[in-house]
Amino acid sequence: MSTRADDLIDRRRLRRKLTFWRVIAFLIIALALAASVQWMFGEHIGTATAHIAQVRIEGTITEDDELLDRLDRIRESTTAKGVILTIDSPGGTTAGGEAIFEEIRRLAEEKPVVAQVGTLAASAGYMIASAADHIVVRQSSIVGSIGVIVQIPNVTGLMDNVGVTVEEVKSSPLKAEPSPFNQTTEEERAMLRAMVLDSYDWFIGLVTDRRPLSRSEVKALADGSVFTGRQALERKLVDALGGVREAREWLVERGVDENLSIVEWKADSSGGSLFLPEVTAAWLARVLGLPHERGILSFLGAERIFLDGLLSVWQPEMTHLPD
Repeated sequence: MSTRADDLIDRRRLRRKLTFWRVIAFLIIALALAASVQWMFGEHIGTATAHIAQVRIEGTITEDDELLDRLDRIRESTTAKGVILTIDSPGGTTAGGEAIFEEIRRLAEEKPVVAQVGTLAASAGYMIASAADHIVVRQSSIVGSIGVIVQIPNVTGLMDNVGVTVEEVKSSPLKAEPSPFNQTTEEERAMLRAMVLDSYDWFIGLVTDRRPLSRSEVKALADGSVFTGRQALERKLVDALGGVREAREWLVERGVDENLSIVEWKADSSGGSLFLPEVTAAWLARVLGLPHERGILSFLGAERIFLDGLLSVWQPEMTHLPD
């Protein structure tokens, strides 16, 4: 009789333990599912109600179809009441900056848009910042570098060392020139200089239209120089010092409800790479502490390999960090 009672007690204890661990397992699964839903659809949940849309534009600028589409979706959104562009970029292709600039201007025709600069908005980075109706920068931000550059590597010395030559037949002397396989001629330099100066003139006109400066004042600043946020404010290249708080305050002054939350509109793609599925790449980026929106290859700088054409990009030889 005692043995049966002990068995019954053991069974009840086992049942309680099983029930406890089943509940724990259920809670873990529920939390995991909730986290997955939030991770995958969090943006859509946040953008379903009235909000201030935030878009991050970071790294090297190219013609980014996804970013252009995202800006257009924000323009069409009835719940996005204002827009904060958070910019941190050294620049990139001039055509890429132009495409983003034009899309921001389309957006600004329907909603108030403010640019908030972090560490850097130079060259094409400043170009897209100037598309906003108001520019806020940190006191120590780096701003400016208005200009255009084209670079061609010259590998003729290397070819001589390894004994390699390039034979070519072309329709005219300037076809496919300048080339890294030949010394650049004065005629080729003149052709490139005409292109650079034409784009430079367009860039100056763009800044003149967007900033409270005359063309001569812009031209005096457009010698490739960069400025701190405080210097840029003195030169009227930006409108105010601060961060996201000051950017929001400007939107409120333009009639946006001060109680609205800021919701970041992220890229649809999770940053997949050539070697990893998108979700796996995003997970790995998070584990490594990398910005998964840009993708692992982008973080490693692979995007710079594919830059081509005229560039509006700041390329410092060294970075000065405070002691």
